[in-house]
Amino acid sequence: MPLRNTAQRWGLISQLLHWLIVGLIGWMAWLGLSMVDMPPTPAKINTYALHKSLGLTLLLLVVLRLAWRLVAGAPRPVPGTPRWQAGIASVTHAALYVLMLGIPLSGWLLNSAAGYPLQWFKQFNLPALAGKSESLAELARSLHEWGFWALLVLVLAHAGAALYHHLFLGDATLRRMLPGYRSSSAEKTP
Repeated sequence: MPLRNTAQRWGLISQLLHWLIVGLIGWMAWLGLSMVDMPPTPAKINTYALHKSLGLTLLLLVVLRLAWRLVAGAPRPVPGTPRWQAGIASVTHAALYVLMLGIPLSGWLLNSAAGYPLQWFKQFNLPALAGKSESLAELARSLHEWGFWALLVLVLAHAGAALYHHLFLGDATLRRMLPGYRSSSAEKTP
């Protein structure tokens, strides 16, 4: 399997970044939804710290993924894909990137405006994005929470579209993002 993307499929690096980010988003969502109801104990503080560290890791991985996509390009739409579907896919991908960048940044801003230090896995502190401000912290909290729900909707739509293509249209839209899949000669385009 090639490391770089081809006109027909995603390369190994894109696939690894995609599935690693999917896993991190799932873990982050579970932590984020469960930590708010935890009693105020050291376990809650550690869970928040883990959520923040994973969020910073996610931010870095998304930046790397976006940079790789700019370098390696993206496969063409599967042959026979209507132009309107390709357009919706492009807009959805752009919105996913905006949210995957914006949610961690809004969390960083929330942390900064709340006056808390931000550490990455207890290794080093990151600079504050803003000074302490209750109103800015509340705005950042709203952006963080609403961004999460918007991301959830888009991820479900994205996964649903891939499954629709796989199960009902029988095309390679989903398969070309799966590691180990080899495209058939019928899926290759000149």
